[in-house]
Amino acid sequence: MNPPSSFVIPQHLGALLARLPAYPGSAVLVSALNIGLAPHLPADVLQMLLHKKLRIHVRDARLTFDFEWTGQRFAACPRQQACDLTIAASAHDFLRLAQRQEDPDTLFFSRRLSMQGDTELGLVVKNSLDALELPVFDLRQWAPHQVLARMAAWRSAGKGQHQPGRNT
Repeated sequence: MNPPSSFVIPQHLGALLARLPAYPGSAVLVSALNIGLAPHLPADVLQMLLHKKLRIHVRDARLTFDFEWTGQRFAACPRQQACDLTIAASAHDFLRLAQRQEDPDTLFFSRRLSMQGDTELGLVVKNSLDALELPVFDLRQWAPHQVLARMAAWRSAGKGQHQPGRNT
């Protein structure tokens, strides 16, 4: 039930993506969450997330990402039978949510976003994300020249620091 203007990953591509191992994708997702989200979450939300098994399911891509909050960071988990909260939507709808171009309530009531499991936890996650003033996710920041420039800046910033096992 996607609106005509939305992009849907073709079934044959989804079938191919479904064959990929889940853990590497979960590791990439938690890296992004640890950089972009974890520092902004309030302590009471982090406490509620502690050791909860969370799952993001991208329906059309047939990808599933499992992870948990360890108390220090988000960590990828191997695919599990059961989890505390599953949030599912299409790739297009997740992207629109990340860009704040779509409201989660609208997606939920139009059955384009679903949550299964601990509904209280789901509402806490939703309300916490709504309350954050995070920058809009801009795909241009992931253009190869932008990524390479950030990597070069990180490397040059780290050259002045002593690294264990190296003589300086």
